[in-house]
Amino acid sequence: MAYVPAVAFLLCALTIVKAERNHSNVIKLGSFLSPNSNLNLWLSPSGHFAFGFYPQGNGFAVGIRLVNDLSVTEQSIVVWTAQRDGPLVSSNSTLLLTGDGLLLQTEQGKQVPITGNLSTTASSAAMLDYGNFVVYDHRSQVIWQSFDSPTDTILGGQNLTSGMDLVSSVSATNHSSGRYWLQMQADGNLVSYQINISTPEAAYWASNTYGDMMLSLKVWGFLVLLPETGTGSGHPLATGSYDPRNNRTIIYRATLDADGIFRLYLHNYSVMSRRSRVLIVWSNLHDQCEVRGVCGFNSYCALIFGKTNKTECHCYPGFLINPNDAFRGCYMNGSDDGCTGNEGPRLRYNMASIDHVLWPGDHPYSVVRLEKLRVCSDSCLEDCSCKAVLYINGSCNKYKIPLRYGRTSPDISATGFIKVAATHNLQFHNPMANRNSTLVKYETKNSRGLIVILAVSLGSIACICFAFAVSSFTIYVYRLKRYKKLFDHTKVGLAEELFSLQSFSYSELEDVTHGFKDELGRGTFGAVYKGTLSTSNKVVAVKRLEKVVEEGVREFKAEITTIGRTHHRNLVQLLGFCIEGSRKLLVYEYMSNGSLAHLLFNKAATVRPSWRERVGIVLDVAKGVLYLHEECGVHIIHCNLKPQNILLDHSWTAKISDFGLARLLVPNDQTKIAAGVEQRSGYLAPEWQKNALISVKSDIYSFGIVLLETVCCRKNIELKVSAPDEMILSSWAYKCFKAGEVYKLVEDDDQNVDLKTLERMIKVGLWCVQDDPGLRPLMKNVILMLEGTTDIPVPPSLELPKPVDF
Repeated sequence: MAYVPAVAFLLCALTIVKAERNHSNVIKLGSFLSPNSNLNLWLSPSGHFAFGFYPQGNGFAVGIRLVNDLSVTEQSIVVWTAQRDGPLVSSNSTLLLTGDGLLLQTEQGKQVPITGNLSTTASSAAMLDYGNFVVYDHRSQVIWQSFDSPTDTILGGQNLTSGMDLVSSVSATNHSSGRYWLQMQADGNLVSYQINISTPEAAYWASNTYGDMMLSLKVWGFLVLLPETGTGSGHPLATGSYDPRNNRTIIYRATLDADGIFRLYLHNYSVMSRRSRVLIVWSNLHDQCEVRGVCGFNSYCALIFGKTNKTECHCYPGFLINPNDAFRGCYMNGSDDGCTGNEGPRLRYNMASIDHVLWPGDHPYSVVRLEKLRVCSDSCLEDCSCKAVLYINGSCNKYKIPLRYGRTSPDISATGFIKVAATHNLQFHNPMANRNSTLVKYETKNSRGLIVILAVSLGSIACICFAFAVSSFTIYVYRLKRYKKLFDHTKVGLAEELFSLQSFSYSELEDVTHGFKDELGRGTFGAVYKGTLSTSNKVVAVKRLEKVVEEGVREFKAEITTIGRTHHRNLVQLLGFCIEGSRKLLVYEYMSNGSLAHLLFNKAATVRPSWRERVGIVLDVAKGVLYLHEECGVHIIHCNLKPQNILLDHSWTAKISDFGLARLLVPNDQTKIAAGVEQRSGYLAPEWQKNALISVKSDIYSFGIVLLETVCCRKNIELKVSAPDEMILSSWAYKCFKAGEVYKLVEDDDQNVDLKTLERMIKVGLWCVQDDPGLRPLMKNVILMLEGTTDIPVPPSLELPKPVDF
């Protein structure tokens, strides 16, 4: 009979929800809120939730608050924020409910839609008792709800479905997007990452679930991963408690806090006290140091001795923190001259050791089995490229800087060594913790080196000559063997960049791909094969150059030098390489959903991206191009942007690949690229054919063609069309836009296309494909226009351009 109370509770809950629909404080059209008036919020019937303005910084934001003290509404917790990354508004702003939904009218007269584009006219709204703000049509049907767009919190009765995510706030008082996100991936895995980084190395927690899953928080505090289909077993994360016999109100919320930890909270309201008692029921992590990025570059996280769950960040020896930008971590105290000095490395450097340390976010460029810790430390001291070394279980792992995600714990059985200039004070002061660190020790080599020098200088001339001859011969043989492979790399101009990538032999990649059997695709210079790394069971894509002509080698060099310097969520990650004579191969991360071209143009494709996914793909590509043009260390022109070079991973994140024609730019310069480039179905800008200067605006043109193809689901040039005007997509798109008939571009699309968004994207695409490079916008402005945060001028005719300032 255990099911009887559960059934009774569910019936009670349904009755409560029904009552809310019928008897809640209905918000009628024309109702408004203002920060400087008594009408600054709309309360739920119980008073536990409030929708409206709340103070933040020097202004106000709009959101939903969970009220801790029913007598003092200001003492509350923000559980949802509208336009969280938009500008704050002044006290003279107004929030108005209209037939178009909620509109925020700023002091400057600008209207910001809070509820987006509604499917039908709004009739009323309500702040419900379980924290959901809803907008109704005239039939009392919900046409918009805050539960569909969570920020950093889900409440009881709310789900996080596939493709949705939570993004932490900056702090408890600043609810803009912070540094961490929790993503419900399409593969059914719930994963915590640093913001905008979804590589496996950046993940610091995962549910390890698979399938068609969603995260659900029940009103009685049951936090569980459930199949979206409703059939199959679930994966519980936490269990709350609900006892209807207690004369209490209990509200649960699950929040991705500003520190990156996902916690389930219980708010317990008693009748005697109108103030709630807040308890943490569950958290996905208990050690703050397990959160990736809690400390910046070249620093590590450590628990504070004697304080439970309290952590602090320390700079590594030889590094200092910038007090004005602590999140960026630590910088080197002084310059690094590598191996350019006249003295040997043993006289110019020391090795500082740190016990129980780990660098889980970085890949060593060299891994060697060594029996002794001292030998491992010495090998880094003698290596010009080595800045740090980690000795763990007989394995000596060498690293370059910057070091990421460092952490210490008594449970870690590894020892780290940091190369420090010998001129530094041997007593290490930790500026991040403002006290001396007890974890750092130094091993000094100076005395031994000086003794050797004195002994040699006091010897006879014969001994000196003999020692010099023997040492010269030994060093010659040692370096000849050690740098033989590096010399081969240098011949193709790759020496410096290869240290951060994993080196494979040809036989290893032959085993990885099972003899190059599973071909994923074929390009101009070779084929791409699917493979699996035996050490980690990681699926990879191996690109093999089969036509090793001069241009093919140039493509290989360009790819390995440019991709090795880049790292972004929307760029395909290069994992390793192989160079053995004429055999040259690249190892990439595997993109399970294939190319955008296959998904858009292959009529036999079983899966086609939805309208919402296509809009997301365009934004992903734009952000990747922006990184190449303006945000990476050395600016890059892609030169080969097309749907075939845009790949999608398991979560439908678009990533740009194939940097084969990329050339590095000097800042504030434009590079004239050789004209030996094949025509690619209209993706190349007109300046390629004119042998003119190639700049970032050339990529903008290619992006415009890709944008139009993606939103319209057709190629730029098609011969089998119903009318001649439709053969060239860009020209047809302009004619449809001028006639106010952009819907014709997607008439064959069975998706529910948002025509306002379609028109905005078509306008952006038409600006990008202007013949005059000066008319094309920069990518940062393209993104602003795509996101709707800036107005888009009417694009000029593609035949008769006119000047405009972008």
